[in-house]
Amino acid sequence: MRINATGKYYTDLNHEVKKTQDREVVIDHCLGQRYIGTGVTGKNIIIHGTPGNALGAYLKGTDLTVFGNVQDAVGDTMDSGKIIVHGSGGDTVGYGMRGGAIYIKGHAGYRVGIHMKAYQDHQPVIVVGGSTGSFLGEYQAGGTIIVLGLDRKKGMPTGSYLGTGMHGGEMYIRSCEMPRATDQVTVTPCTKEDLEKITDKLEYFCTNFDVSMEEILSRPFWKLVPSAYNPYNSLYTAY
Repeated sequence: MRINATGKYYTDLNHEVKKTQDREVVIDHCLGQRYIGTGVTGKNIIIHGTPGNALGAYLKGTDLTVFGNVQDAVGDTMDSGKIIVHGSGGDTVGYGMRGGAIYIKGHAGYRVGIHMKAYQDHQPVIVVGGSTGSFLGEYQAGGTIIVLGLDRKKGMPTGSYLGTGMHGGEMYIRSCEMPRATDQVTVTPCTKEDLEKITDKLEYFCTNFDVSMEEILSRPFWKLVPSAYNPYNSLYTAY
C-alpha cells in the first residue's frame, strides 16, 4: 500500500496504516504526523519525509524506515521491531524502550536512552552515527547505547552529564578522548572482547547506511557501565 500523506491529519493517516492488510506500507510526503506505527504489528513501514513526535511508540513487531529526519520521543516504550533513520533524531530517542533497536545515521538530541531498560530476553539497542546532546543514558537501567561520532574529527560526540543516574546496561562511545561521565559511571577502554559483543550491531549499521567497518574501527571505543557504588542500584528490582 502507498499513501500520500500530504495534508492528512495524523489520526486519519494512522487509521489507514492500521486497517490495510498489506504488510508493506509506504508513506510519501510525511510532514509532522505523530504516532506513526503506534499499535501496529507485523508491518514494514517506509516513510519519506519528516514524521512527528512519538514515531514507533509502543512498537511491537513492526519495522520502520525513515528517509528523512525524525522528531522527539522516537521509539517511546517500544517493545520489539526496528526503527532505521536515514537522517537525524530529536530529543528522548528510545525513552523507556524495553526491546527492539533504533539506528540513526546522523545526530540525536538530549536524553537519548533515558529510562531505557532490559526485560527478560528483551535487550534494547540504540546506535547513533553522529553526536548526541547532554544527558545520554540518563537513568539507563539496561540495554546497549552506541555513539559513533562519525561527524567529528576531534572532541567528544556526547554532551554533558553523561550517564546521570545510570544503574544498568552499557554504553559504548567511539572517541579519541576518554568520555567525561558522572561519578556514577565507570569508564574503561574497550577490549577485543567488548568490541566482539557489539560487532553485529556495528555491521548492521554499516549495511544500512553504507559505512565501512574500517572507518568505524579507525578510532578507539570506550565502555561505560554503572559504578559498583551507584546509589540507584538498590532502588530497582533485578529480574
